[in-house]
Amino acid sequence: MDEKHAKSERSEKHEKEFLAQRFEEHRGHLRSVAYRMLGSLTEADDAVQEAWLRLSRTDERADAEEIENLGGWLTTVVARVSLSMLRSRRTRREESLDAQVFVPDPIIDRIEGPNPGGSAAVDPEQQALLADSVGLALLVVLQQLAPAERLAFVLHDMFAVPFEEIAPIVERTPAAARQLASRARRRVQGTAPVPDPDIARQREVVDAFLAAARGGDFEALVSVLDPDVVLRADAGALTGAGVGPGPGATSRLVRGAHAVAAQALSFRSLAQFARPVLVNGGYGLVAAPGGVPVSVLGFTVANGRIVEMNLLADPERLSRLDLTVLGAFPAAAEDDGTGTGTGTD
Repeated sequence: MDEKHAKSERSEKHEKEFLAQRFEEHRGHLRSVAYRMLGSLTEADDAVQEAWLRLSRTDERADAEEIENLGGWLTTVVARVSLSMLRSRRTRREESLDAQVFVPDPIIDRIEGPNPGGSAAVDPEQQALLADSVGLALLVVLQQLAPAERLAFVLHDMFAVPFEEIAPIVERTPAAARQLASRARRRVQGTAPVPDPDIARQREVVDAFLAAARGGDFEALVSVLDPDVVLRADAGALTGAGVGPGPGATSRLVRGAHAVAAQALSFRSLAQFARPVLVNGGYGLVAAPGGVPVSVLGFTVANGRIVEMNLLADPERLSRLDLTVLGAFPAAAEDDGTGTGTGTD
């Protein structure tokens, strides 16, 4: 009897290990889906974990082994969990300033050498996100969609999920799900700026911006900004009078080249600590005085000018970002002629 019990335990352990292995094969994809749905790496991990819990429950194990398309099943679970999170978040933020200035969690990678785009070794899940990353500007637009529209657009347009599979998740007909995605697509195409694909060109524009900010050159700042540029500064729960990183920062939305240039001058004192990085695949900056990151700034450059800037300066969310890929932060960057180093103010 004891031998039978031991065999049963070994068999159950083997089944659990096999199920966990199958789940891990899909984890990167599931995290990508959840991140595009939620714009939050922490919430994306929570959604993926919930999918694993539902899969691994003892009563559902037999059913799990019979699932023909495990990836599709898990994607549906993650989508449902993400949709519930979005609806809850929308209720909390409805008609508030937070909904306008919320900057999604950035995905950060290092820039290597004179030809930006090189990547250090990162864990497979992070690399999967980086390889198929979407810009912060697009994620901001997705944030403004109704939850069902966002789900339909993300699943169909980004992951090619058929509307017949999307419909039950949003409790609509396939035709209605198609209309949701169509409305979202029009909103995205009419709102989300399309960045220049050349990272080196992005770097030239951002370096010119940073040099102008460091030198306090207002006219030079205006010259690299699109007339309708938007600055979105997310400082989280901090309160005070400023918009830049640091104590006293507040979340706000700033529009127009002159207004944004005026705010950019407040970045002058932090310019010597700014380190160039890739932010969601585009050129960006991390400011880390004393080696402690206080802001991540993502740029959208189009037609040789900055059309959008998304600044995350929320210390709580910054503390959760994995910046180990960047290595140690210097006390201040040395001037290498690119405009990203120190200089006299």
